[in-house]
Amino acid sequence: MTTPLHASDLHGLSRLGVDGVRGVTDLVEDVHHAVLRVPGIRAVAPDSRTGGITGFVYRSIHGVTGLVGSGLDLAFTRVVPRLVSGLEPPRPSPTREQFLAILNGVLGDHLAATDNPLAIRSSMRRVGRPVALDPESLAEAWPEASNRLLVTAHGLCMHDGYWRLEDKDRSGQESGLPESLAASYGYSTVDFYYNTGRHISDSGRDFAEMLERLVANWPVDVEQLVILGHSMGGLVARSAAHQGLEAGQAWPATLKKIVFLGTPHHGSPVERAGHGIDRVLGVTRYSAPFNRLGKIRSAGITDLRHGNIIETDWATHGRFDHAHDTRSPARLPAHVECFAVAATLDEAPDSARARHFGDGLVPVPSALGQHRDPAFELPIKIHNRFVATETGHLDLLRCPDVARQVHAWLA
Repeated sequence: MTTPLHASDLHGLSRLGVDGVRGVTDLVEDVHHAVLRVPGIRAVAPDSRTGGITGFVYRSIHGVTGLVGSGLDLAFTRVVPRLVSGLEPPRPSPTREQFLAILNGVLGDHLAATDNPLAIRSSMRRVGRPVALDPESLAEAWPEASNRLLVTAHGLCMHDGYWRLEDKDRSGQESGLPESLAASYGYSTVDFYYNTGRHISDSGRDFAEMLERLVANWPVDVEQLVILGHSMGGLVARSAAHQGLEAGQAWPATLKKIVFLGTPHHGSPVERAGHGIDRVLGVTRYSAPFNRLGKIRSAGITDLRHGNIIETDWATHGRFDHAHDTRSPARLPAHVECFAVAATLDEAPDSARARHFGDGLVPVPSALGQHRDPAFELPIKIHNRFVATETGHLDLLRCPDVARQVHAWLA
């Protein structure tokens, strides 16, 4: 007998529900607090919570919610595993993968910080299956391992299956850009799967550490490592290369090329607009409580405001404090040849719409690494840049023009 759900999914959803009740309770109390501060009613200290019977009610809700949460935790950690112990493990589900990817993109930092079972743990995968990075497991997963490695990194709210989503060859096997590159140039393909809601620098650290083990334990000596990153995945790749070199790891020496597809090297106007809404909501005491709704979005999302890839970009100030770009310049590895693909919904690659909105999420200059400050300009050669017209952000993954260009670069 099989079950479509993991017991850990139910446990994670119960925790998230408890967190939601607490959050809504705080929001309602904040609104109540703001109303009480209206001149002529009751004076309340600006930074205090509600008091008296009202405050007792809110504290009671928190207390009961905490007890319910503790009871559910106990049930799921001790009772449920016994009930499902005789069942076959659930089969991988594309719907579940997509749900977890979106949930982690929006709330992934919170899920990780609260040790929620729904939090995605970083892993290297082959066609959706995690693979341990010891020599035996790698040899079993890739019995015909090549000395040329192609490692992919997916984008925000996505998973590694997006490289192959809806793409199948004539035999019915899943196919996509990584597979076509592997078939043409002899690469073995590996997918990095990660929680896109965590800080990009944290995911980059995981990526670097896993690449170190992957290259060291690969069945044959790795002569060439190529990383293919879409959207946030390109920033994670840059972060991994930076941190790998800083830590003196061995794998960066095998890294020869990085291909960026729609990567917001200098941020996305969508996140900057979201930050602007936060600031507007914080103007009055009545709208300020709702400001916390916008601040639910993850650290990974706020990193996309300017393209933060190292810890010092965000560690010295709050994520919602201001809109200024506080990054330190992070150069690309000097020995690595880099390629950048941008896209625009417009017919012209250099139109105003392309410059400001690009593919709907990432402006063309940001995707190409261009910046008015030379210290932040990425040294990507002109012939290593390509702009796909009338193409959206997700369309980059299966755009024929993009595929042809990437093939030409990696040939």
